[in-house]
This record gives sequence, C-alpha cells and structure tokens, in this order.
Amino acid sequence: MSAEIVPFPVRTRNAEQIVSFDRRELNTILSKYGQLVAAGEWRDYALNMSMEAAVFSVFRRTGETPAYRIEKRPKNANRQGQYAIIGSDGRIVKRGHDLRLALRIFDRKLLRLTEGD
Repeated sequence: MSAEIVPFPVRTRNAEQIVSFDRRELNTILSKYGQLVAAGEWRDYALNMSMEAAVFSVFRRTGETPAYRIEKRPKNANRQGQYAIIGSDGRIVKRGHDLRLALRIFDRKLLRLTEGD
C-alpha cells in the first residue's frame, strides 16, 4: 500500500481553501520559536492546517501535549482578532489582530529566562 502525496496547499472541491500562515506570519512565529529554543524553553513544534484554522503548536518535550498553540482563525478577524495564543490548559492567553503583538506575550518569558542567568 503506497501513501498518497497531497499537493500543498490543498484545495477542496467546493473551492474553499485551507487556512494557512503566509510566509511573513511563519517567519514571525519561527523567529520567536527560535529565541525560545535557544533559551532552552521549547524543543519541538507541529503545524496543522484546516478549513477553520492554522495552528502552530509548540512543545517543551517531544510527544507531550503542546505548551502553547498559536492559532490563526480568519473568521474572528472582525471580532477579537484572528490570532490567538492558547495555553496548555486550553485557556486563551492573548488574542489580537496583529501577530507580532500577540507573540509579545512570550517576551516576558524570555526576559525571566535571561534574568535567571
């Protein structure tokens, strides 16, 4: 039995597109991810895309539940903002219209990690 290779991004029959992060958004997320990996806080990540949301999950250790999920939900763009940072307990830690501002929540963690040295 062979695995089927699906082109990226996937288009469905009803012309709805899968929600994904664009290059700028992904660069922003990976930059913050790299800082926290260098600080020893994060070790792994996973990327999920569906018709509802794009999710970048970060892990402290491989094989556990995500420490944080960075979600992009375009349906919320006109309400609270399409970006949300969700903790491991499912609680929304930060929400906003600007990804860079939402990711600033992790600056406090980086500051605490560097002060401890």
